[in-house]
Amino acid sequence: MPAVRPSSSIVSRFCLAFVALCAAGGVAGCTSGEGETGGTGGAIGASGGSVGSSGGAVGSSGGAVGSTGGTIGSSGGSSGGVAGTGGAVGTGGAVETGGAVGTGGAGTGGSAAGGRGTNGTGGRGAGGAATGGRGGTTATGGATGSGGAGGSTGRFSFFVTSVDAMKRLSKNAQGFGGDLRYGEATGLAGADKICKEIAESAMAGAGQKTWRAFLSTTKGGTNDGPVNAIDRIGEGPWYDRMGRLFSMTKAGLAMTRPQGADAAIVNDFPNELGIPNHNPDGTGQVDNHDILTGTGTTGTLFSSDWKYTCHDWASAVPGDGTPRCGHSWPRGTQSWMSVLNEAGCAPGINLVESGGPNASDPTVGSGGGYGGIYCFALTP
Repeated sequence: MPAVRPSSSIVSRFCLAFVALCAAGGVAGCTSGEGETGGTGGAIGASGGSVGSSGGAVGSSGGAVGSTGGTIGSSGGSSGGVAGTGGAVGTGGAVETGGAVGTGGAGTGGSAAGGRGTNGTGGRGAGGAATGGRGGTTATGGATGSGGAGGSTGRFSFFVTSVDAMKRLSKNAQGFGGDLRYGEATGLAGADKICKEIAESAMAGAGQKTWRAFLSTTKGGTNDGPVNAIDRIGEGPWYDRMGRLFSMTKAGLAMTRPQGADAAIVNDFPNELGIPNHNPDGTGQVDNHDILTGTGTTGTLFSSDWKYTCHDWASAVPGDGTPRCGHSWPRGTQSWMSVLNEAGCAPGINLVESGGPNASDPTVGSGGGYGGIYCFALTP
C-alpha cells in the first residue's frame, strides 16, 4: 500500500503555528530554530512509525493484511511536521478456521476419528466406539458404533442337532426323547425353537432366521390334517455352517441322499458346528445316525398312526410309539429321511454299535442315536 502523506496546506499551517508559538516561548526546547523543531517532529514521526510497526506485528499474527500497518506509520517521520501516526492496527487475516466438518471414516471393528473443523464430528465407527473429531469450537464425539452380529451368518441353513446340544437344552443327560415341545404348545413349535436356539449358539445372529425342524405330524396342518416335513422347510438352497451345499431344491432333497450335496457331507451330515456328525469329537466313529423324522422316503408323513411320531412329538412315554427315523450317515444305500422305527419314545442315548433297535430298550436312541433332528432355515 502506498505511503499516505499529509497535504502541503496542512503542513504549512502547522509549521507557521508552531514557529509562532515557539517564538512566543510557549514551547520548551525551541531555542535552536526551525531546524531543531523539524527534528523533533521527525522523532515523533519515528515514534509513530514504531506504533505502526507494532500494529504490523499484531497483524502478522493474523495474516499478511496486518503487515501494511507499519508502512503507513513510517510516513510520519518523513513529513517532519506531523507527528507520525502508526498505521491502523494490523488486522489479521480471516481467523483461521478448520476445514469442513471432519467426518471420520466408517471404521469397521475400530474407532473412527472425526476430522478437524469448527465443530468436529466424529465419524460413525461400525463395530466399535467412535471418537469425536478435534474441533475448533466444540468437538462432538461420533455416535457409538454398533457392533455387527458376530459377523455375517453367511448361508448357514442346515444342520443335524448334536448330542451335546440336545442334552444341554433338555437339561437331561438322556436328551428330550419323543417329547419336543420344549415349553411350547405343540411338538412342532418346540422342535422349531430347539433348531433356532442351537443355530444361534453355533453362530451369533443365525437365530434371526426362521428355522424349521424336518418333522411330520398326523395333525396340525390344514383342517387339522397331516403336516409333511418336506413342506415346512422352504424352497432352498440350503448350506451347512461351513458354506457347503446340502441341496439346491426340494426335488433334490427327495432322494436317498441329497442330490448335489457337497461330497464332504453327503454321506455324513454335519452338526450345527459344521462337523460331520459320525465322528464329532474326533475320538472315533460312533453309532449315532438314527434321526427322528416321522417321515417316509418322499418327505411326507410316514403313517397316519401317531405312534410313529410319538404322539406328534409330544410324548416321552416309552410305550407311546416307535418313531420313524432316517439315517444321517448310511450303511450302504439308505435314505436320510426314512429307514427304520426306533424302539420307543423315552429319552435315551446309545452311541455304541449294538445292532438294530432293541424292544427291551424302548428309547429314541435304542438302535444307535440320541433323538436328534434335522434343522432347515427357510432362506439361506
